[in-house]
Amino acid sequence: MEYTFSDRISSLQPSAIREILKATADPAIIPFAAGNPDAAAFPVEEVREIAARILKDSPIMALQYGVTEGYAPLRERVAAYMKEKHNIGRDFDNLIITSGAQQVMDLATKALCNFGDVVISETPSFIGSLNCFRSYGVTLKGVPVEDDGMNMEVLEQKLRDNKNVRFIYTIPNFQNPSGVTMSLEKRKQLYALAKKYGVLILEDNPYGDLRVAGEALPTIKSMDEDGLVIYAGSFSKIFSPGVRVAFTVAPAEIVAKMTVGKQAADVHTPVFNQMLVDEWMKTTDFEGHIEKIRGIYRRKLNLMCDLIDEQLGDFVRYVRPEGGMFVWCELPERVDMMDFCKRAVEKKVAVVPGSAFTVEPDEVVNSIRMNFTTPSDERIVEGMHILGELSHAL
Repeated sequence: MEYTFSDRISSLQPSAIREILKATADPAIIPFAAGNPDAAAFPVEEVREIAARILKDSPIMALQYGVTEGYAPLRERVAAYMKEKHNIGRDFDNLIITSGAQQVMDLATKALCNFGDVVISETPSFIGSLNCFRSYGVTLKGVPVEDDGMNMEVLEQKLRDNKNVRFIYTIPNFQNPSGVTMSLEKRKQLYALAKKYGVLILEDNPYGDLRVAGEALPTIKSMDEDGLVIYAGSFSKIFSPGVRVAFTVAPAEIVAKMTVGKQAADVHTPVFNQMLVDEWMKTTDFEGHIEKIRGIYRRKLNLMCDLIDEQLGDFVRYVRPEGGMFVWCELPERVDMMDFCKRAVEKKVAVVPGSAFTVEPDEVVNSIRMNFTTPSDERIVEGMHILGELSHAL
């Protein structure tokens, strides 16, 4: 039988990252293309103890259906923590638990966008979110990322030129893929422009807790006195990506529509997983665990960047990230990006071509993204040595 697919899905291509990750299943491949947390970042013993306790004391609650908005104790705990720690949450806001931060992007787009509406995004940007937006038939407009965040002049031009912009998508902390952190000045400018043009901001902050250098900056949501910001937070990078527990803090009217959308998708995030996260926050030194992760990633980030300086020298241009999971390297104009990535894989090093992260079809990039959290220290050294030899041969 010949199958006909929906317009929404037929134009989408598989994520280049996921396709590359298939190659990294070969243990001989050094996985600079990955994006997984270091194995040491998982609180395995705590999870084992908490899971046993939940199944002993509250098995029916853990295994039963739950409410769409999320497990009440976890919602209350996260809301209180975000308010106290990050000044996030106003009287007009509400919070729901989602199945990963990716679902926040999906529900926000489902709730706010019609076919042909415009979403403005940093470029380059996270391919998972971009494909989510594309799946709803929106028109994507890209704003270049500079060393201190998106170009505000270009952003205002896009806002002037497009009258049906539904929201601006940004990853302000250690952006994926660029690793760039948006400056405080630009965060304020972004909020001011959104207010001026009556446009929402979708602030995606999965890496915010992974700062290893520099001073912490306030989130854009913490500046929100006008109900303009939808904030996406996640436990994937500090607890476990596999449990798929994340959350959004947004104006209550928007959250209500997102909740209806979630009921049509997965009904609710697994209760057992939510209980794991809640008990972890309640009974362990989870902030101490985050500090442990920061220590691991500080060492690995510095190792990779020092080796880029040593092995690649003037061959690439990059901004040393202050946290997150990725380093973005711009190749010389004379070097063909796809050829470089192909040669690297042939030498058993997988990197992601920058073209995977472009927003508009006519964008030209000549960069690669490398991950430092997944490979071991030894494999980082080995992989950077191989890339150094490759650069010298070009």
